Amino acid sequence: MDQNMKLSLSNTVVQTNGHLVSDMDGEKVMMSVNTGKYYNLGTVGGRIWELIASPVQVQHLIEQLMEEYEIDVDTCRTQVLEFLQMLLKEDLIQSAHSVHS
Repeated sequence: MDQNMKLSLSNTVVQTNGHLVSDMDGEKVMMSVNTGKYYNLGTVGGRIWELIASPVQVQHLIEQLMEEYEIDVDTCRTQVLEFLQMLLKEDLIQSAHSVHS
């Protein structure tokens, strides 16, 4: 997988396998079984994680989050793309180019 790939609104993303996720005081925390790394996804990051359990286009993900949270489109787009880019770099998600059927 190309972890340096730049995600766009047209990409489809989905969780990779091998993660243990738990709720702690309303925030999602996760451990990658493959690497042993821990991640605190926070509240909104945890919601994104839930929404990408099945493949979803980044644009649709942003639209869903804008319905659920009071946030303007530019801020939402920027923050979601940055968060997804971090998840991709850490091999926690796959993009449409690497999702296996």
